[in-house]
Amino acid sequence: KYVDEEVVVDGNLVTSRKPDDLPAFCRELVKALEK
Repeated sequence: KYVDEEVVVDGNLVTSRKPDDLPAFCRELVKALEK
């Protein structure tokens, strides 16, 4: 299912739509790595 959001976290998967979403992607990636 496609979700039109700047970043999506599904379990261990962190993904984003486009390069402009990189700041949000990095924030969520750091949160995921801290777990």
